[in-house]
Amino acid sequence: MAKQTNEEIKKDRAGNTEDQMVQPEEEKKKDTAVPEAEDAAQAQPEETAEEKAADQPDAELLAKKVGELTAEIESLKKDSDDLNNRLLRAQADFENFRRRTNKEKADARKYRAQDLASDLLEILDNFKRALDVETTSEDGSALKKGMEMVLGKFETALKKEGVEEIDSLGKPFDPNFHQAVMQEESQEHEAGTVIQVLQAGYTLNGRVIRPAMVKVSA
Repeated sequence: MAKQTNEEIKKDRAGNTEDQMVQPEEEKKKDTAVPEAEDAAQAQPEETAEEKAADQPDAELLAKKVGELTAEIESLKKDSDDLNNRLLRAQADFENFRRRTNKEKADARKYRAQDLASDLLEILDNFKRALDVETTSEDGSALKKGMEMVLGKFETALKKEGVEEIDSLGKPFDPNFHQAVMQEESQEHEAGTVIQVLQAGYTLNGRVIRPAMVKVSA
């Protein structure tokens, strides 16, 4: 190898010296980086107890909110029950109204002939009174027979409309069907028994349109 000159030897020595000076600076920077990070971490302020408590949910506030929600649920449930009860009452009222209306319509059809039947009962009474008259002549007997036929058709027409005579003679007195106008002692009947019918009573489809006028045993 060629011998280095004095200048080259000086340059090599100078370069080594610079490398030795640079390396400690880099290591120094590395050594100081960790303390600086620790100092930065220590420089940050710690959370206070109040701040930590503020981050946690307030138990009293939570309990109050739960209570409010529970009260609101109970109120809504009560309103729902009230509405349900009102609906049930409305349905019951409507059902009662419907039944009552249907009954009134049925009664109107059932007793539509009540006024006419009541008026015809007087005519029926006159027929029966006329037939009670004794006749001896042939003409009278023929007339009576003709009236009996008319009376029979008359009664049949009334029965078709639901008009029936009340069976009273010999029956116990019933104020729902009888009107007592006389009272008489009787050895043959118990007290309170109808012993004579003075005027026949009639019902229309079970409803009394005229009570029977009767004599009752005492």
